[in-house]
Amino acid sequence: MDNAVAFVQAFLRLRGYLTVTEFPVIRRARHGGHEALTDLDVLAFRFAGASGEIAASGKSRSSSGEDVLGGAQDQADMIIGEVKEGRAELNAAATDPEVLAAALERFGCCKGHGTDDVVTELLRHGRAQTHVGHAVRLVAFGSRPPGIPDRRCRVVLLGDVVRELQDHILAHWDAMRASASKDPGFSVLLTLQKAIQGTARP
Repeated sequence: MDNAVAFVQAFLRLRGYLTVTEFPVIRRARHGGHEALTDLDVLAFRFAGASGEIAASGKSRSSSGEDVLGGAQDQADMIIGEVKEGRAELNAAATDPEVLAAALERFGCCKGHGTDDVVTELLRHGRAQTHVGHAVRLVAFGSRPPGIPDRRCRVVLLGDVVRELQDHILAHWDAMRASASKDPGFSVLLTLQKAIQGTARP
């Protein structure tokens, strides 16, 4: 798992999402056997009403005051995320209907229950609703905004991701400094903050 994916995973977990990273999408090959299509950087699911550990006041917001991640709190939410260290953009695999259908059938909805319609809606608007009523969204994470705006996805900058994680650590420092984390992204930031606090002591 690279650092950018690790930070995004920690960010989503703190917001109440269950996550799977670098999920392999495999299909049957034409002449027998199987072949890998791609790896999806992050799949995340949050149940309706799940608040996570980040209070509304602690969530990163855009210049307009909107929560950077979005998503209705009272609706189950599934994210198919692409993570880049450069521009926040979707690659070809993340917009491949076959790849999206495989992700939905594995985590979001079942084959034969409108998967094709959900995929079509996702590729048009970056958001859709399954037959069971939960939202599915495409989200691109990256250090910089995309070169060309893309209505197929929501954009979240890694700067906002890391800032929110750091703010959470500082807001709960009394508990954090005595703890360890097995989450790869969160543990890096926690260790850095412990080092900074250690050098600041008289």
